[in-house]
Amino acid sequence: MPTGVLFSLGAYLLYSCCDAIIKGFGSQLSVFEIAFWAALFSFGPAMLTKPKGEHWHEFLKLKHPWLVHLRGLSGVAGNLAIIYAFISIPLAEAYSLAFLAPVFIVGLSRFILKEEVTWARWLFLGASFCGVLLVVRPGFRAVEPGHLAALFAALAVAVNTTVLRKVAPVEKRVSLIGVPLGYIVLINGVLMIPQFQLPSVQEFALLLSIGAMGGTGNILFIAATRRANASQIAPTQYSQIAWAVIFGVLLFGEYPDLVTYCGLVVVAVGGMLNVVSDETRIRIFSRLSLFGPASVMGEASKPLGDDAVAPEVPPAPATPTRDPLAPAK
Repeated sequence: MPTGVLFSLGAYLLYSCCDAIIKGFGSQLSVFEIAFWAALFSFGPAMLTKPKGEHWHEFLKLKHPWLVHLRGLSGVAGNLAIIYAFISIPLAEAYSLAFLAPVFIVGLSRFILKEEVTWARWLFLGASFCGVLLVVRPGFRAVEPGHLAALFAALAVAVNTTVLRKVAPVEKRVSLIGVPLGYIVLINGVLMIPQFQLPSVQEFALLLSIGAMGGTGNILFIAATRRANASQIAPTQYSQIAWAVIFGVLLFGEYPDLVTYCGLVVVAVGGMLNVVSDETRIRIFSRLSLFGPASVMGEASKPLGDDAVAPEVPPAPATPTRDPLAPAK
């Protein structure tokens, strides 16, 4: 297994631990205070992610200020919504709704960034949506405010991610990290004042753990992106569904029923097939096919024998190269 994938799995394990600790707070602290302390304590590890040549005092020097600030505001909204979801509904249900974010991301990418979306991606996104319906089952049981909060968090993540894809090639990393964290600290710091209560020593230790693990997870994830392809890393996010079930059972006595388990599997499989490349999907289905690779890929994909000679293919016409970090047109 590539080192980058292991780093990514470790990052998502740390994120899941943070989510479980947040759920453990329940109503002891307001969502604003939890978000404030967690973000404040995560500044420490964030300092270690600063690239050479960038300086924190320049994090407000922006090339696309409106978009970066929009990302900061959507980050605050999504952060508060998912914290509320974690403390009010089972972890597995919160994750299943939060993982609708790729559906919203594809929609925003298609209509805002004008990216092409294949029918296969729409199909797998539709499967993930059906999996969420199996988990939540609206109309068969009560839909609580926590479910709506998790759905809103998925939409906020989609806006955040779409904006990031637009500005990441041209903005400094200190800006991409500092602006969202600054918004979370400042806005939640103001909103928590009416209900502020000084956390106990134990609560401070837990909040410090959230910040430390979340910040360390960010460092691991950045390291993962440098050691493995995005198509290898992206599916590891769905490991959080497994951690949600494990932590829910062990720590909070949340036992999903059979239909919920089926829905979670559909969400995970549909999500993973959506984020991998078309070539990878072809390889997966060809290996699962009853008649082998040729049944999926056709005659052109038949393996050549030891004595076979590959047909000559005329060279493709040269195409101009483009800087991979340049923003898409």
